[in-house]
Amino acid sequence: MRPLIEFPLAQHVRGVLCDLDDTLTTRGRLTAAAYAAMERLQRAGLLVVVITGRPAGWCDHIARMWPVDGVVGENGAFYFRYDHNRNAMQRHYVDDPATRVQNRARLIEIGACIAEAVPGARLSADQHYRETDLAIDYCEDVPPLAPAAVEKILTLMQHEGLTAKVSSIHVNGWFGAYDKLGMTKILMRECFSIDLDARKDDFVFAGDSPNDAPLFAFFPRAVAVANIRKFAGRLVAEPEYVTQAECGAGFCELAAFLLAAR
Repeated sequence: MRPLIEFPLAQHVRGVLCDLDDTLTTRGRLTAAAYAAMERLQRAGLLVVVITGRPAGWCDHIARMWPVDGVVGENGAFYFRYDHNRNAMQRHYVDDPATRVQNRARLIEIGACIAEAVPGARLSADQHYRETDLAIDYCEDVPPLAPAAVEKILTLMQHEGLTAKVSSIHVNGWFGAYDKLGMTKILMRECFSIDLDARKDDFVFAGDSPNDAPLFAFFPRAVAVANIRKFAGRLVAEPEYVTQAECGAGFCELAAFLLAAR
């Protein structure tokens, strides 16, 4: 990974797509500086899209209240975009409502079994607000689990037929083969008439953990905040660039760099 200063032609960037936890946030909180950085990017005419594993309940709030142009949530299960001119929320899901209800009940059963099988693991505190995704907490509101325990959670999810990914705080599992990248492409096409396959050089993706790997691999201008290094050796794909600062401060560093180039 090369330092951010080597990032080419930053003045031509059209938008910033970013993870939430430990990319925008710092120690579990959104700082005023990171929020202001999003706002400055949007006011400068760049699209700002949050791409996260967080639940639908959070994403509804983010889409309405934050300086963003859309949110991809629950690791690619849906996107939300709030139209402030019409006071209307636009929602797109991979699965129909009946499938979501059926899968959610099964996910809760699987989650209870995993919490029992892996000492110290438990359902994420935000599980109640999820529609499509199971989140097992391994270090957010519980003492950090050993890597072997995290791997066991992954294995148990996969044994139940789930797609499973590790974020910086949770192990997430869901039924289906979708991911963050696929739903981001749908959002950009349906809401902004942008073909990301053809225009990926126009966008920056910022992330910090293994479940961001599909986006790191896809975007030539992917950037990681510096805390990515704690996942050394566990990334299927690495980003091209890395900030000097960690977490939200790293995002602020990226935003300042892009805005200075404009």
